[in-house]
Amino acid sequence: EKLLRLRDESIQVVADRGNVVQGPVVFGANEATCLYLLPDIFAEFQRRYPLVHISIYRNFSHKILQRVEDGSVDVGIVTLPIKSPNLKMHHIYRDRLRFMVSTKNPLAHRSKITLAEVAEQPLIFPRTGFTRQVLDKLFRPYRARIHVTMELPSIGMIKRFVAADAGVSFISESFAKDYVKAGEVKLLTVEGVDLWRELGLVYRRDRSLPRAAQALIGIIREHRKAAEPAEAAAS
Repeated sequence: EKLLRLRDESIQVVADRGNVVQGPVVFGANEATCLYLLPDIFAEFQRRYPLVHISIYRNFSHKILQRVEDGSVDVGIVTLPIKSPNLKMHHIYRDRLRFMVSTKNPLAHRSKITLAEVAEQPLIFPRTGFTRQVLDKLFRPYRARIHVTMELPSIGMIKRFVAADAGVSFISESFAKDYVKAGEVKLLTVEGVDLWRELGLVYRRDRSLPRAAQALIGIIREHRKAAEPAEAAAS
């Protein structure tokens, strides 16, 4: 497998000597990033570089880091922080975690709530991942009294169940925009709680990236830089 990868890289180096950006790029990201952050970026990339073929490796951040380190994934977006000295990282995104309730829920009439009040609600948690780790730590002082009614495997499922008023949850603000706009959920501020999810773009320090991967990195950073003023104003 390593020999095949080295052969492919050698072929790509030859292709990169031309002026046309082309060839394959293997990109790693988790499901939520693929669904909510990447479509517009990849659409722009395909308009500019129609001869590039993107293959998505979808998994959790720690799995993506492993694949980037072993060279089977060219570029990845992962949750920060990371500890690997072998990887180059660009901070690209910061998103606040907010408390989410159905618009059918009586709490939807409020703008703020205390964490003690949240602990009394039927909670829906993600089964694994960064947000689950954050919530386990957040509710540690209340672990004897909280009631986690469901553990769900995806952001999409969590939004649907919260919209149906089957429970309440926490979610990255940008991931809930569609349901907020549709009037199905409301995001509340929890007093004294300031939680953020930070994402970084990662790739190997010691690896010569194909031109297609370099172009994709450039567009992602360009896209995020353009979005920063609006996000700063919103926060």
